[in-house]
Amino acid sequence: MVSKERYLRYASEHKHREGGPFCRTNFGRTRGCATPLPLRAGRSRLNIRWPASRKRSPQSASASATSWCVFDIPKLEQQAKQLEETSAQPGFWDDGIAAQATMKRLSSLNARVETWRGLERRSGDASELIELATADSDEGLTEELQQEVDGMVAELDKLELELTLSGKYDRRDAILAIHAGAGGTESQDWAEMLLRMYLRWADKQGFETSVLDSTAGEEAGIKSATIEVRGELAYGYLTSERGVHRLVRLSPFDSDHSRHTSFALVEVLPEAESAAEVKIEPDDLRIDIYRASGHGGQHVQKNSTAIRITHLPTGLVVICQNERSQSRNKESALKVLEARLLEKEVERQAEKREKLKGEHVAAGWGNQIRSYVLHPYKMVKDHRTDYEVSNAEGVLEGDLDPFITAYLKSKIGSK
Repeated sequence: MVSKERYLRYASEHKHREGGPFCRTNFGRTRGCATPLPLRAGRSRLNIRWPASRKRSPQSASASATSWCVFDIPKLEQQAKQLEETSAQPGFWDDGIAAQATMKRLSSLNARVETWRGLERRSGDASELIELATADSDEGLTEELQQEVDGMVAELDKLELELTLSGKYDRRDAILAIHAGAGGTESQDWAEMLLRMYLRWADKQGFETSVLDSTAGEEAGIKSATIEVRGELAYGYLTSERGVHRLVRLSPFDSDHSRHTSFALVEVLPEAESAAEVKIEPDDLRIDIYRASGHGGQHVQKNSTAIRITHLPTGLVVICQNERSQSRNKESALKVLEARLLEKEVERQAEKREKLKGEHVAAGWGNQIRSYVLHPYKMVKDHRTDYEVSNAEGVLEGDLDPFITAYLKSKIGSK
C-alpha cells in the first residue's frame, strides 16, 4: 500500500495547485468519484501495467462503477439494517439455529460493505497519487503504485467473483461427500487423495472442516467420506466440484506398475440453517444402532455407537460412525440427512428451471467433470471449461481456485 507519509507529503505540496486533485475546488470531486482505480487506468502515463480485463471504455467503466457503488453497496447496507431490526424483535432467539444463521448473514453483509468501502478509499488515494506523479513526471512512485494496483486488482477480481454467487444457498456452509468408484483399492486410494485435496483447499481458504463420517478401504484409502466445510461461500465455491473425478496413473498397488484409471464421485450439499427449512417427522425415521467398523486391534469399538438413519419416505440412508458417542453420531447423521433432503429440493427446483433448456445434469456417475493425469504426462483438465494446468501435484495439494474461478465464470457466460 502507498505509505501514508508519501501520500500526506504529496497532498501538502500540491494542495494549492489550481486544478489539482487536492485543490479546495476539486478535492471533493476526486474523492467523491466511486470509480475503482483499475477502471480509471487510461488516465495514467506512468509505466504501470493494467490487466487487459481492467482496460475498459469510459462508458463501460462509468456503468460498472455506477452499478457497484450506487446500487450494490446501499442495497447491502439496507439488507444489513433489516437484519439488525429483525434481531431486535422479541422472540428472535426462540429458534437458536435460525437466529445464529441470521447473525451470521448480518456479519457477512457488514464485512462485505466494509470491503467495498475500503476498496473505494484505496482507489481514491492511489488515483490522486497517479495524477500527481504523472503531472510532475515523478517515476519514483511507480513501484509503490504498481504494488497497490496489483493488490486492488486481485481484490476486485475476488469481489466480482463473489458477486456472481448470489444463489439462495451459495453463502452457506457445505456438506461434501466422496464415494470411491468401481476398482477396489485403486479407486479407494483415489477417494482418499480427493479427501486430502479438499481438506487442504479448505484450510487455504481459512474454512473450518470436520470429518462427519468415513469408511476405510479394505487395503488402503477410503470407500466413502463425508465432511462439513464451514465458511463464507463454502457451498457456492464447492458447487463447482460436483461430479465424477478421474485419475490416470501408474498403480502403486500393482507389482507391474501398469497404468490404471480410477473414478470417484463428489457430492456437495448445502447445510440447512433451521429446523423449519427441512421438516423431518420422527415417524419417518428408522434408526439403527450398531458397532462401528474399523481396522480392528486397539481401535475397535467395544460399544454400539454407529448410527444408521433411514428416511422412509425417500429411502435416503445416512451412516455416521466417526464419533465415540452415540449421540454425537446421531447429531451428525441428522445434519447430513437434512442437507440431503434440502439438496433434493434444490435439484427438483433446478431441474424444473432447466428442463426447457436441457442443461440440467445431476452429480451422478455419468457426469465426468475433471481428469487428473499423472502418467504418461502430468495434467489436470476440467472438461466443462477446458481449463487445464500441468502442475498436477499443486492441484492435489489444494490449489483449486483457478478451476473454481473458471467454472463460475463459465456459468456467468451461459446465463
